[in-house]
Amino acid sequence: MPSQASRVHGVRRPALELIASKLTRPLIRPGTVRRSSLIDRLAHGESCPIVSVVAPAGYGKTTLLSQWAERSSQAFAWVSVDEADNDPKVLLTYVAYALDAIEPVGRRVFDALASPASSVPGSVVPRLGSAFASMTSPVVLVLDDAHLLHNSECRAALSVLADHVPAGSRLAFAAREEPPVRVARLRAEGRILEIGPGELSLTRDEAAALLRAADVTLGEADVTELHQRTEGWAAGLYLAALAIREDGSPGSAAASLGGGDHLVSQYVESELLARIPRQRREFLTRTAVLERMSGPLCDAVLDTHGSAPVLADLAKSNLLLVPLDRHGQWYRYHHLFRDMLLAELERLDLELIPVLRRRAAGWFLSHDQLEAALEYYIAAGDVDDAARLVERLYLPTDRQGRHTTLRRWFRWLEDHGGAEGHPFLPVGAAFLFQTAGPPAEAERWADVVDRWQHEAAARAGDPATEAWAALLQACLCRHGVEQMRADADEAARKAAAVGLVAPAITLMQGIARILCGDLGGGDAFLEDAASAGAEVGSHEVFAITLAERSLVAIACGDWGQAEAFASQADTVLRHAGIEDGYATPLVYAVRARTAWHRADMAAAQQQLSRAQRLRPALTYALPHLAVQARLELIRVYLALGDLMGARTLMREIDEVLRRRPLLGTLVGEARALRTQLSKRRGYDSPAASSLTAAELRLLPLLSTHLTFAGIGRELFLSPNTVKTQAVSIYRKLGASTRNDAVARSRELGLLEG
Repeated sequence: MPSQASRVHGVRRPALELIASKLTRPLIRPGTVRRSSLIDRLAHGESCPIVSVVAPAGYGKTTLLSQWAERSSQAFAWVSVDEADNDPKVLLTYVAYALDAIEPVGRRVFDALASPASSVPGSVVPRLGSAFASMTSPVVLVLDDAHLLHNSECRAALSVLADHVPAGSRLAFAAREEPPVRVARLRAEGRILEIGPGELSLTRDEAAALLRAADVTLGEADVTELHQRTEGWAAGLYLAALAIREDGSPGSAAASLGGGDHLVSQYVESELLARIPRQRREFLTRTAVLERMSGPLCDAVLDTHGSAPVLADLAKSNLLLVPLDRHGQWYRYHHLFRDMLLAELERLDLELIPVLRRRAAGWFLSHDQLEAALEYYIAAGDVDDAARLVERLYLPTDRQGRHTTLRRWFRWLEDHGGAEGHPFLPVGAAFLFQTAGPPAEAERWADVVDRWQHEAAARAGDPATEAWAALLQACLCRHGVEQMRADADEAARKAAAVGLVAPAITLMQGIARILCGDLGGGDAFLEDAASAGAEVGSHEVFAITLAERSLVAIACGDWGQAEAFASQADTVLRHAGIEDGYATPLVYAVRARTAWHRADMAAAQQQLSRAQRLRPALTYALPHLAVQARLELIRVYLALGDLMGARTLMREIDEVLRRRPLLGTLVGEARALRTQLSKRRGYDSPAASSLTAAELRLLPLLSTHLTFAGIGRELFLSPNTVKTQAVSIYRKLGASTRNDAVARSRELGLLEG
């Protein structure tokens, strides 16, 4: 079922497992009522780039868009949304893949998606939006079941994407609630075509056609009665047809379906399921625990055999079973029908549900579909099994930059006590928040690791986790550089004991010695780390190692060697497609320093802008990198006479040193630069160089349609704080409005797009 992302059009793809059926337009069941008037309306609405089809379950939203696609000469890019797409990297990967199947979207889009540290609003959305806007052939991009997207970053991304629909193309949403776009503004501008339950309700003639297609023959009066009772609700009519086909009477079906709220679960129980043979009814209700179904999977879940022909028979009888491929192997229930079946199973045998989900997890696990297995273990409430799978999935998921997914898993495990007995989980969580933020969460999880490390019994027999835990403590440097060196050396000993090759450990051994004043000894470790990093493909570790060696060369006065190391570090990141991340600010800062030394002021300014945009990634959770990068930037700003930029950075260094006062030689370097700054006179008017890390963190969100309150929720700030920071940004950029600030930021290279 899942298919590994691959190279298409010569573009490097993210390693995310893609479920092929989510990118396939659903097949139209035989006998489906043709919605000709609505299709004509969609086809002739080219002046509206946004299409909104919104109605409760069972109104035929997906069917309408599928019929439109079938009849249209335009290309359709389809994404069927599910709960797992509430991670912007996941959702936008599917969108990019769907569009790329129509016309190549370019490598830079997939590089941003694949980069673990790339900013979604700052890099991914601008690149994907630009690629969408540049498409030469008209395309309709469909987001089906968009109401399942509750993640605010996903919704904000789609709202921005709506502004990039090229002429002749459309962005269509099918959902149970208003889509994540600025509907009021689009209405006022006449740029949205909206179809609601009133338009989707079947006419009396269409209701008659549906009943005939379901092999139900009724008199005119009965058809009229059913149509009135269901108010043209397609699912209600279809359920009534199924019940009548199972030897029911038209009159009782019409009466049972009364009511405007369409809560028909009792009807399904009394009028439909009651007439289905017990064995078939058990199959339906028990397989409803599955998001998607195949014969072998159903056999495993039901502990039986012969499910494949049952599925084929159900599909043939049109029992609200939706085929997901053209080979008759994978299916899903219509969402409304599945909800009803699950409600019935909960009523009849609640305790069976986790058993069935556990069997599903086991089947996916045996087929090496670890993430699907994990989601079923979570649904079943199996904490230990879920914890073990998160341990296995942590590294690949982190490398895909799916931090929202990882946060969800860690939050669930923490809520259910899943970190107990699985010490790698708090270590992994601390590493995640160390680079992805917020840093306070890295500290909190590191405290959990501290407690585990001091429990000798719990540590026994897990040297690999002990190695990572020691590396974590070295990176955080919470107890000074001497302890940092001891932690890094302990990590190296533990790693060697289990044959673990980790260039990051050797890098930290080198950095710790340099911060303790041992340049030569530190550089020897850096040389070893560079060799190991190149061999195992640790791109960011390799790039940081080269940047650190460049700093050592500068300290020794060897500017030629410094230039070579800095250039090589930049090349490593570019070839790996890494433009955002915790390694890039230091690399760009060192490149700015070497460019200034060779009197290439244009190059120095360019590197300053690149480092400026990514500086917020370096917080006190990575204190050595945070201070080193800012020290180098201050030196260049001072050389260029930009005192405002230098002073802003010095204040940020002071904030890091307030939390990490024992950073060895960096403390002296900061003191010397602080003294230089205090002696420099003059006042510069506010400029982009004086944007703080907090303001730079806010800047990409200004390019979205989030309100200040919405931005505050994303950044855990009050709306007033967001407003204050935004006003400061406007002043420093010489802008008067939010749009002006975004435009100016793009001119300066602080934002993409």
